[in-house]
Amino acid sequence: MSSGMHRCGFVAVVGRPNVGKSTLINAIVGRKVSIVTHKPQTTRHRIVAVHTRPDHQILFVDTPGLHRDAGKAMNRLMNRTATSALKDADLVMFVSEAGRWTREDDDVLERVRESNVPAMALLNKVDNIHPRERLLELIAELSRLHSFVEIVPVSALRKSNIERLAALIPRYLPESPPLFPADMLTDRSDAFHVAESIREKLTLMLHEELPYGLTVQIERYERQPEGIAVHAIVWVERESQKGIVVGKGGQVLKRVGTAARLELRQALGVPVHLELWVKVKENWADSEKDLQALGYESP
Repeated sequence: MSSGMHRCGFVAVVGRPNVGKSTLINAIVGRKVSIVTHKPQTTRHRIVAVHTRPDHQILFVDTPGLHRDAGKAMNRLMNRTATSALKDADLVMFVSEAGRWTREDDDVLERVRESNVPAMALLNKVDNIHPRERLLELIAELSRLHSFVEIVPVSALRKSNIERLAALIPRYLPESPPLFPADMLTDRSDAFHVAESIREKLTLMLHEELPYGLTVQIERYERQPEGIAVHAIVWVERESQKGIVVGKGGQVLKRVGTAARLELRQALGVPVHLELWVKVKENWADSEKDLQALGYESP
């Protein structure tokens, strides 16, 4: 890259659910911008993470995993969100799991082909591949599927090969001044990240099915001299789910609140007073109107 040339552009990070997209972005940016759990459908929104260096600015677009089963309105909305990010990108990072290819990977790759946007392939979780010679075979197999501009093996969790990846990306971005201030890490507000932190803790603590039927809405977010006061509502789809979220004697909700407060205090640098309430909105995840009211943006 010649002296004085600045590059900036949007990089859509796409892949099937639970393949490590958010973990990857957090590793490159060096801060937790997107929540991470071991359960699919953790990322539901389009989140821009800003990675700024003197000669470039990379705008990573974290997207929901593309779902083959898009029965509910929320699943359809997440698919539209991910597809829209592809169309607006200067570069696509297609993330797959080394050694595990599914029909959903085929679906995502087909969307990448249809976008006609230059694409880089990332083989994530390569630390699980043994012997190492097998990795060369996986790279060769991937190269036959599409004309990727690069194929990069990484381990997002262990931050392996992340620096090399970050150094490769700018050469595929257009010449442009930075689009965001240098000290900005994300396009989302603090209130949004508070809601996501709460949802992350709920997802980690609850049963397998329930996290997909709940969402968090910030009712009040107020900066005060002694810190930040937050009133948040946890919405569930059925009355029977309310007791599960609250827990016996309110223990589950208390643990969620404590875990979220500790993380948010560290992230925001001030004490956080958090009040959580659980309410029922029947089948909110299958209602376009309810999704919009709860902050889910439809492309």
